[in-house]
Amino acid sequence: MTAKVLVCDDEAHIVRAVEFKLRRAGLAVVTARDGQEAWEHVQQDVPDLIVSDCQMPRMNGLELLERLRSWEPSAQVPVIMLTGKGYELPVAQLRERLGVAAVLSKPFSPRELEAKVLQLLEQTTPATLS
Repeated sequence: MTAKVLVCDDEAHIVRAVEFKLRRAGLAVVTARDGQEAWEHVQQDVPDLIVSDCQMPRMNGLELLERLRSWEPSAQVPVIMLTGKGYELPVAQLRERLGVAAVLSKPFSPRELEAKVLQLLEQTTPATLS
């Protein structure tokens, strides 16, 4: 079964670049322009992993994370946060309180993101798909 990744960012060029890279890696990719749209996707079909920007309109990445963690079907989905203000995010606190798997500051390396996504999926997908 192909792992499903939800990519959520309000910057279209970032969504396109991440989607392209992850599809080339053999993953199924769904995209959202903001946290609200991402939440709607999750409620319909819970992905195996989420890559989300932190600052977005309608619902930001932290609000999305709080919803994900409070809803049982998505409570354990790994999340990689992207942020243009990585130095302002309390990474250790995000890991402890909301279970963030990783935080990558923009601009980020698409190759590094792909490697992190594949590593996390390798750690979590077998339990999710079995």
